[in-house]
Amino acid sequence: MFDGGMTMCFHTVNCPQILGNISKNRSRSRTKLNPCFTVKVCSILLQSDESGNLSESKKISSSYSAQVKPQAQNSLLSQANTVGIIGGVSVLSTLIFLEKLVWWSSRNGEESVPFVVCSDPSIDGALASQASIHSSFDETAQNEANHEAIVRNLRHKRVFLEQSGASCIVMPCHFSNAWHEQISEGCSLPFFHIGECVAKELKEAKLKPHGTGSNVRIGVLAATETIAAASYQDQLGNQGFEVVLPDKATMEHILIPAIESLNKRDTEGARNLLRIAIQVLLIRAVNVVILASDELQNILPREDPLLKKCMDPMDALARSTIKWAKTGKQGMQKNTC
Repeated sequence: MFDGGMTMCFHTVNCPQILGNISKNRSRSRTKLNPCFTVKVCSILLQSDESGNLSESKKISSSYSAQVKPQAQNSLLSQANTVGIIGGVSVLSTLIFLEKLVWWSSRNGEESVPFVVCSDPSIDGALASQASIHSSFDETAQNEANHEAIVRNLRHKRVFLEQSGASCIVMPCHFSNAWHEQISEGCSLPFFHIGECVAKELKEAKLKPHGTGSNVRIGVLAATETIAAASYQDQLGNQGFEVVLPDKATMEHILIPAIESLNKRDTEGARNLLRIAIQVLLIRAVNVVILASDELQNILPREDPLLKKCMDPMDALARSTIKWAKTGKQGMQKNTC
């Protein structure tokens, strides 16, 4: 799990730059980084209304009030490589992505990629209900009814980020990317799809199929078989990969119990079950297993050899985002990694 801390100082609108102190205490299961590091962060506190528009005014602090209009706001976030981030199922998953974005983009003493985040606890709860591993028939029907409201909310957040001065949009969330096409409708900015970023990296790896005369097979493990997997199936298929999902028995008797064990703090039990779930897919001749759920990340220790066969999609999304921001590809067409 995410065991570091990130603190950022939010000043009033007229501040030039802000120093954010990031201190890390790493466990053995995560990459060891410099324990104390200072990153320049350009941050501002923003507010949007129900339609996703920036508010006409916003009280930034108890002693300062300023008019915040879209055109003025754009000048504050005017960097051509500013990344707009729509929060995921939980604030924690969003922070994990931010950690990767900041640390990986600020190696060798470079400034981190500029970004603006829109994270809404209310939509987090709605997404979490969609992502539940236990859903009755009535709950599933209700989730379908909530689908349009969730997409509308996420689209408003996308518009909010566009008006905030973002130059590209990302959604570090397995579930919301299943509705990427609807959320990105009308977007004039590059809007990265997590499944496309994964598929592109795997294509560039030039994998060889295990079976003669067959396509390269990619396994997908997710807490919910349908919603999360949908973020990857079409994109992987477009690159010529064959997607392999766990069967019903594996989901019911191995993968879901693994997540339940983790929730009960039975780490060893969760690890053993996840190992079995991965092995089941490897036996079916898959080259790589995509761990497409936040719950499945960091269950296995870093030294576990099975992790060499696994991929964290958030890593691919972070790498694609940083590459875009660092290589001056701000003129690229939208929805492309």
